[in-house]
Amino acid sequence: MFWPMFAIAVGFVGIAVLGVLAVRVFLEAERLGRQVSDSARRISRAAEDLERAAASTASSMDAL
Repeated sequence: MFWPMFAIAVGFVGIAVLGVLAVRVFLEAERLGRQVSDSARRISRAAEDLERAAASTASSMDAL
């Protein structure tokens, strides 16, 4: 009777560990998604700033 109970307990612990790891992976994936989104927004803003700077430089060069 000991071994079947032991096998059930080990199986339950294994499933619990997998559940905890799945939750951690999910939370880290969400955090990574937020970081990627934030980085994309910052890159877009920097590209717009660079485009504006290039346009103003080109217009100041035309004035010369």
